[in-house]
Amino acid sequence: MTRATLAQGKLGPAGLWIMAVVASSPLTVQVGGIPTMYAATGVAGVPLAFVLVGCILFVLAVAYTGAAGHIRHAAPLYALMGRGISPVIGVAAGACALVGYMAIGTSLYGLIGPTVAGIAGGGPWWAWSAGALAVVAGLGLLGGMSSARFLGALLAVEVAVIGCYIVAALVQRQGSLTWQPFAPSALVVPGMAGAVAFAMAAFVGVETVPAYAEEARGGSPAVRRAMLAAIAFGAITYAAGAWAMAVHVGPGRLELVGSDAALSPLQTLTRVFGPGVGLLATALLATSVIAAIASFHAAGSRYLFAMAREGILPARLATVSKAGDGGTPAAASLTQTALAGAVLAGFAILGADPLTVMFTWLSTLGAVMLLALLVAASWAALRFFSSGQGANDSVWVRRIAPVCGSVLGALLIAMMLSNLGSLLGLPPGSRRWLIIPALVAATAAAGLVWGVVVRLTRPSSVAQVGRIVADPISSRVARLGRLGL
Repeated sequence: MTRATLAQGKLGPAGLWIMAVVASSPLTVQVGGIPTMYAATGVAGVPLAFVLVGCILFVLAVAYTGAAGHIRHAAPLYALMGRGISPVIGVAAGACALVGYMAIGTSLYGLIGPTVAGIAGGGPWWAWSAGALAVVAGLGLLGGMSSARFLGALLAVEVAVIGCYIVAALVQRQGSLTWQPFAPSALVVPGMAGAVAFAMAAFVGVETVPAYAEEARGGSPAVRRAMLAAIAFGAITYAAGAWAMAVHVGPGRLELVGSDAALSPLQTLTRVFGPGVGLLATALLATSVIAAIASFHAAGSRYLFAMAREGILPARLATVSKAGDGGTPAAASLTQTALAGAVLAGFAILGADPLTVMFTWLSTLGAVMLLALLVAASWAALRFFSSGQGANDSVWVRRIAPVCGSVLGALLIAMMLSNLGSLLGLPPGSRRWLIIPALVAATAAAGLVWGVVVRLTRPSSVAQVGRIVADPISSRVARLGRLGL
């Protein structure tokens, strides 16, 4: 039987890197995330926190991509858990990944609606969010290469604006140029765990790269290089932006960054480069969020497609478009759009605040869910290699990185969980943050139940978890069909 495949060999390392970087929305982190970190934690070592988290993610990525490279699956976390631990655990991981990507992608509609309404000067936030939903739906049907080109163009301008801010902030600094924010003494203070938790949330999205393995050109080395490069870019860019902000504001005033509009990056750009650049940065803030939504949408669609192709989800979700070399996961993409639309409509009907409720809670849920999966992937990678799967991998990839990743990742999770109240903006002493780990546990439990049900009713489907991948010999790929012997 010929199975549906995605467009093979279409995304090179640059395209893979773009899809990962845009997911973390660099401009949003610079304009909103970093000021919030300073205001909420009061920690001057925020730049060092980004470097620290980047190093830990680098180790996690080595273990994750090392094992996932031998699988080449469109739902890598699901497949790695299924083959490294057990198929039922793989189904539970797939459920968590789907909920995680849906949560963090949908949360951004709560951010872009009010943002665009403020730029346009009015209108209900949900109407602007619905417009963004339509744009993302269109991008989801374009295919990986077309989306990467469009998102890459936006990313290039976005990075240029961040560079302009860093220059302006350093030139217009309040005091002398100092490297103190990178000193360990600036980070290892009360509030460190909160700074690390916020920094970790800023990197969410870099783990999406292996989901494009079936479409990657250059095989597993290209996927590994793209993910590691995305982590390095995030660590350097965010650390540089946070350092420039600390130098610009000056010591003793960092807690004012989140509340004083005159100290915001947008105002700094406007003041130094003129209102035109400030307006461009504001508009790019909206397009940056759309790009991030599109990236999470694409990753979630590939999980739906891959799990449906193996019989874990309804088979109709494995339908691909006929355009291009095998097309895009059209049915899964449309399903993602419908689910996101339903969630958006629910928050709008309930009258929930888009920023403090929809964006904050859903993004935090997604960040915790995906971090937990990435850490679990290190354990699964260790089991994967220990069982004899994989070949020609160094001890660093097979042993050291998975063990170190599991330990360091567990510390990250502990820091994030202990600071969920700050991430959610809850008052001191509130226990409502427990809702997040409860939802994560409930999702995992539901996935385990579904995995057991499938194992009892369709054992052949469970046996295929993580094992059905694109076959370039039997697949109906247009450009391969034109080759002659």
